[in-house]
Amino acid sequence: MGGNFAIAVTKFVAAAITGSSAMLSEGIHSVVDTGNQILLLLGMQRAKRPPSEQFPFGHGKEVYFWSFVVALLIFAVGSGVSLYEGVVHIIHPEPIESPLINYIVLGLGILFEGASWAFALHAFRKTKGKWGYLEAVHRGKDPSMFVVVFEDSAALLGLLVAMAGIGLSQWTGLAIFDGIASVVIGLILGGTAIWLAMETKGLLIGEAANRHVVDDIRQLSRDAEGIEQVNEVLTMHMGPDFVLVNLSVRFARNARAEQIERTIVELDRKIKQRHDAVKRIFVEAEARAGVDNRAQENKPGGGGGEMPAPAG
Repeated sequence: MGGNFAIAVTKFVAAAITGSSAMLSEGIHSVVDTGNQILLLLGMQRAKRPPSEQFPFGHGKEVYFWSFVVALLIFAVGSGVSLYEGVVHIIHPEPIESPLINYIVLGLGILFEGASWAFALHAFRKTKGKWGYLEAVHRGKDPSMFVVVFEDSAALLGLLVAMAGIGLSQWTGLAIFDGIASVVIGLILGGTAIWLAMETKGLLIGEAANRHVVDDIRQLSRDAEGIEQVNEVLTMHMGPDFVLVNLSVRFARNARAEQIERTIVELDRKIKQRHDAVKRIFVEAEARAGVDNRAQENKPGGGGGEMPAPAG
């Protein structure tokens, strides 16, 4: 965050001296990145607050909300201003003065952003496991990890585009290339923002745990003593490290209350032991509706009474 702020100030000074539209867009990009990282830190801190009466499952989704706000800021501020500046300089191109300053600033920016990108990518690799990069982003439940990778990747690409635009303007003598570079930077930021918004939207609404987690919970439930059938396994991420689980199962007909209690306690322990992110588990005992209805129909004078309500 501090590095992005320092780079932003340097870029704005260079843009003021040289009049480069691409450099101005890059300065705006760095300011947006700085603000985004502040918002992510805010979200991570607020997500740590304990549960309360109003929020009984905690505040883990704060991370998702602020990640979505980050995506909106990248789109509205970063992309919007860069596109505007680019169009203005395409319509009214202005020559770039002292381009060497731009090259120095962009070179330093590539160096610092590259170091940040390498660090973020290393951390992301450790969390993605066996998944590919795109699959890890799609399945990942902690947006603070892939948001930084996205931002740094867009920043590096934007710096290269800005350098190319300034170089072409100097080489050809056509200042329009500087404005085109600014437009391309705006499109890069817009695409990044849309992708981030799509990935965080599902988490914000209430995305289920990954398929292998759901399947494993289902198998553990099937193997539990006294459970005849597993109907539904409903999961939802309440935060990157908080999964809520609701199980709908059918216990053996002759199971006593004590046995059902032991089964639930043991199943709760096994699931939480296997999956650290699972924090709360609710088990719903479904009634044997089909069996009970057939018994009712076989009674003298019986004709299909009401279906028994599920037991909670």
